Amino acid sequence: MNSQLSYLPVRLVIVAAEARTGEGTGYARWTYRLRVSAGARAALEAEWGRCRWVWNECVARSKKAHQDGEKCGPAMLDKMLTEARRITPWLREGSSVPQQQVIRDFGTSRTKSLKDITDRLPVRRRAGLPRWKRKRDAAPTLNYTRRGFRLKDGRLHLAGGIVVTVVWSRELPADPSSVRVYQDGLGHWYASFVVPAQVEPLPGTGLVLGVDWGVRETATTTSDAHDLPHAGHGRKAMAKLGRYQRMMARRSTAKDKAQSNGYRIAKRQAAKVHRKIARQRQDAARKWAKKVVRDHDAVAVEDFRPKFLARTSMARKAADAAIGATKAALIEMGRKHQRDIRLVHPAHTTMDCARCGARTKHALPLSERTYTCTACGGASPRDKNSAHVMLVRAGLNPAGVEGVRPPGPPVRKAA
Repeated sequence: MNSQLSYLPVRLVIVAAEARTGEGTGYARWTYRLRVSAGARAALEAEWGRCRWVWNECVARSKKAHQDGEKCGPAMLDKMLTEARRITPWLREGSSVPQQQVIRDFGTSRTKSLKDITDRLPVRRRAGLPRWKRKRDAAPTLNYTRRGFRLKDGRLHLAGGIVVTVVWSRELPADPSSVRVYQDGLGHWYASFVVPAQVEPLPGTGLVLGVDWGVRETATTTSDAHDLPHAGHGRKAMAKLGRYQRMMARRSTAKDKAQSNGYRIAKRQAAKVHRKIARQRQDAARKWAKKVVRDHDAVAVEDFRPKFLARTSMARKAADAAIGATKAALIEMGRKHQRDIRLVHPAHTTMDCARCGARTKHALPLSERTYTCTACGGASPRDKNSAHVMLVRAGLNPAGVEGVRPPGPPVRKAA
């Protein structure tokens, strides 16, 4: 692989936590940018057209099977694909590997949706049934297993004679077991390789940390040196983003008509700004997470799910804080470096006193930023008190456990 092409970052994401004794922490995705020629682009788009047809045929067969009261499993869909490839030369021109993976993905999606219905989850929390993929809406995504690709001379050879150049910003740590080739909203192509996750244990420090999420500060911890301030990347780019969105609004046409070239240019510029903001948030989250796990053996993290904030007046600032992405980065980094990450249920964490465990009789309004305990008289910043409560709830602060009220839901481990 060419080690000189190091100007593009690689994205590493843990995709499974199926830890095996002595064998690491599951699997990870290593994503690289692709340089795609005109011929390779045409071949990839043609391959995606066939895979999209297979997906839509699976949707049609699934709906018909439901109406007839029959089962629609992967075995039946595999037979459908075999018969379709036998009688359709256009479909047979493509590789069978990504087409078979489409059936696997469809089965996984449909199984998850049916499980949510069986479990009687609320409609807003259910995964919807697989829908049609329209050409103008669905971005190309092709999955290849080990027998459908190979790496040779730094290039990626896909089944069907498709060859693309990979920008090797980092060396792959191991031989990949599969690869996903996809195109993002800006038209850039990427290859995401699945490899065994590498474990890099860090030396022990004997320190623990409590983390409380917020909007004024993204993360407030029991250590002032590890607080994560609200960077406001979205707010800083608001003027530029608003300009492109106004351009889109002026140049937009009716839904039944094709959009103008000027609209597509403005849409691309807006997408570039969104992508830059997302990368800035991800970079800040990973750097902070690495600092936290490097300096502490165990971390008690509020298991906060900020989705409900999207329906409040704090929606924009909460989204800009990227609490979910920061929490995921911390869990991923802790798993990679074998740190103890404990997720604490957020119920009543702002109402309990970290010193004596007393609980206030009413929820504190957001405007009240100082927590004053009526039992022991202790006073501290509200978020700092909550961060210390995380340590007590997670059992990482034995000195403060005496006299503390029994915690709520049990603490669960993230890694």
